[in-house]
Amino acid sequence: MPNETTLLHEKLIAWQVACELLRAVRDARISDSNLRDQAMRAAQSACLNIAEANGRVSLADRRRVFAIARGEATEAAAAVQVAAMSGQCAEVSAVAAVRLGGRVAALLTGLVRR
Repeated sequence: MPNETTLLHEKLIAWQVACELLRAVRDARISDSNLRDQAMRAAQSACLNIAEANGRVSLADRRRVFAIARGEATEAAAAVQVAAMSGQCAEVSAVAAVRLGGRVAALLTGLVRR
């Protein structure tokens, strides 16, 4: 069996929480297909941007991409919140997404300020 390795971004707590946010967005089962697509794309983008930023060498470039990830996580959480307010998913889904989105945003703020 080949040796298993962990990519550098997988060690970041921000990545791990962003993955939880992605699963929360998926599990919200937003009934409006456009809003569901937007929420999923934003949550996926948050994860991908965290991985990309962690692969950057320049500090300024890392900060810029972490900031983009922060915006995407916030958008994903807000999309679930909007879905709940408009009756497109359960309110409990919005509570979970907002909690996780806020945590991702806070963790990324710390990485941007490093």
